[in-house]
Amino acid sequence: MKIAGKVFVVTGGASGLGAATAAFLVERDAKVIIVDMNNELGQQTQQQLGANAKFVQLDVTDETTVEQFFNAVEQEYGQLNGLVNCAGIGPSAKVLGKKGIHALADFQRVLNINVSGTFNMLRFAANLIAKYELQAGEEDRGVIINTASVAAFDGQIGQTAYSASKGAVVAMTLPLARELAHHAIRVMTIAPGIMETPMLKALPQNVQDALGQMVPFPPRLAKPEEFASLVGQICENGYLNGETIRLDGAIRMQPK
Repeated sequence: MKIAGKVFVVTGGASGLGAATAAFLVERDAKVIIVDMNNELGQQTQQQLGANAKFVQLDVTDETTVEQFFNAVEQEYGQLNGLVNCAGIGPSAKVLGKKGIHALADFQRVLNINVSGTFNMLRFAANLIAKYELQAGEEDRGVIINTASVAAFDGQIGQTAYSASKGAVVAMTLPLARELAHHAIRVMTIAPGIMETPMLKALPQNVQDALGQMVPFPPRLAKPEEFASLVGQICENGYLNGETIRLDGAIRMQPK
């Protein structure tokens, strides 16, 4: 699928992986709707990216507002060709910690945002993408790209909720790809390793360097632009479907 002229929705698009992805797509002449809960950062990102970017403050777990959002996308743009789900949270807590047993509400909150939020967005996105009329020479109507984590495979101590949520995102990939193939929609997942996100960049430099040295090669934190580049490759390579790609420099996380 060619990126130019297509319409994309990017969740978590106000910062980090989502912002880098939105910038990548806009630079290649796509129209991008940035979705995020952070209104201030979202407005800033929209201004930075210019006329082909639009910001919408949205809770991805809210069924009613998400449905209204996609109705508005259809009315304004007349089509949708891609969804990149980057929104998510990654708190850490032990099942048996110093402050007691892991709170069930905290576990449910992680799954609600990372799994239900991802599914809520993709189901309405798929419905709209399926309406796109293929043009001459086009093979697929669009692509849905979800974000998991290496924690889905190498979860560390304290990551039970996070790993469970990202494992669910990985598990959804193949059945979604098989189902949506009927509508010429591809589904892929990216599982990033240690990324240079705003949260990690706020850590002391020596901590960042130590984390980077854990990566076999290259021994550094991954850049959000590298995530965005992989999104671009997935969009443009029509034979990538139903798979999870680790973007991790060959790292395998230790227990802690």
